Amino acid sequence: MSRPMVDLRGVYKSFGTLEVLRGVDLRVRTGEVTVVLGPSGSGKSTLLRSINHLEKVDRGHVSVDGELMGYRRVGDRLHELKERDILRQRTHIGFVFQSFNLFPHLTVLDNVAEAPLSAQRRPRREVYPVARRLLDRVGLADKADAFPRQLSGGQQQRVAIARALALDPKLVLFDEPTSALDPELVGEVLDVMRDLARSGTTMIVVTHEVGFAREVADSVVFMDDGLVLEQGPPAQVLDAPRHERTRAFLSKVL
Repeated sequence: MSRPMVDLRGVYKSFGTLEVLRGVDLRVRTGEVTVVLGPSGSGKSTLLRSINHLEKVDRGHVSVDGELMGYRRVGDRLHELKERDILRQRTHIGFVFQSFNLFPHLTVLDNVAEAPLSAQRRPRREVYPVARRLLDRVGLADKADAFPRQLSGGQQQRVAIARALALDPKLVLFDEPTSALDPELVGEVLDVMRDLARSGTTMIVVTHEVGFAREVADSVVFMDDGLVLEQGPPAQVLDAPRHERTRAFLSKVL
């Protein structure tokens, strides 16, 4: 079996006395779409942030494409990488946040181009044509010169997806990308994510959109209280869950 794109083994994370992740194991294969479901406070967002070392885990380890995230191993000990090396690792991982996090003083086109220009030091003549193609891909080619404040929430989130793709990442993480949107705007963002899934992009999506999980996911993970209680194909986890907590959660959201 080929090496997984994402490999979490025995991951623990606490904030003070609050234990948020309690021994999480998770593997995601290249090209796979994994949807993470669970109630608020179950550790889903912390899980995502641990994958690209925005949160340092207390125990266990995280690897992306075979590379240990945030650390290097010397003998039997782990040593944290320097910040520049952690930033280099993050350039291979796109992250789409709940709240868009666009730069308000930059145009849409400049928002998409910013990371390859600053983090990857790629030339403008190479970056801007790619940024325009990505805006076209998410249906916003006509908004290249607009500023974020001139866009709807759904449009801003589509720009955020284009920005994440501008780094040509191995993996894209989505942290509840539709939860801040009005209901009528959710569909346009999910359509872009469906297109990414069809193109073979490796994705981990934290969401409450069970319909999206059923339609697009290769694997569904259910988390509660810092634990992965269940993982499997959508038909198994959503239609025939084995764990009572999963059944209780789904009965309220379906």
